Amino acid sequence: MAERPAFFHREKKVVSNLYTFEWFPGFAVSQKQKSIESLHAAIRETDADARPLEVSTKSKEPFGVRLSAFNLMLHHTALENVFQSAKVFENGGPYLDLLEVPPKEAKKDQRLKNSGRLTAFYYQGEPFPLLPQTAFYDYLYVAAVRESLAAEDLQAILGYNYFTDIVFHPAKSINTQARTAALIKLMMEDFGCLPDFSKEAFLQYHKEHVVYGNVVK
Repeated sequence: MAERPAFFHREKKVVSNLYTFEWFPGFAVSQKQKSIESLHAAIRETDADARPLEVSTKSKEPFGVRLSAFNLMLHHTALENVFQSAKVFENGGPYLDLLEVPPKEAKKDQRLKNSGRLTAFYYQGEPFPLLPQTAFYDYLYVAAVRESLAAEDLQAILGYNYFTDIVFHPAKSINTQARTAALIKLMMEDFGCLPDFSKEAFLQYHKEHVVYGNVVK
């Protein structure tokens, strides 16, 4: 058995819950998809109206695969590369050469682990703070979705109300495309589109609408 979160919004707040489900070990995509099915079944057991979407390359739904950070593009570069290349550490960074390598290679670059404490992000000539948690990742992700998906294609997100990312483990990391997908759904419901927020406006919206930690259903 395993526990993983699903993200959704309630009363204009993006929140999450942990769900216990059967885990299918192994590196094969088919094994990951069995775990996803089990997780989604656990979600439906608590909410008969649940319409979950796996947001990752392991998703069985093409829309979920398109929303993967490995597939979204920002300024003609994979989102994952942009995010990793923007990290600033005590002893190095930003490592802009990470913009030129495959996304999975950028994520696993040893300098990201060996350069000391993460202190900030640096993007488009200006620094971004570490707080609110996940705000910079979410900012990039929203911009990449706006660039990568046509407006009519993005409407598909309104057909789902729970978002999962099977490889995300909250004890090991904080950023997940599933949380951002839930935030995008909230934005779509609020504005009828995905707004082109300024940095300051996005950070304010994020502070008002993203809640960390799990809620009790």
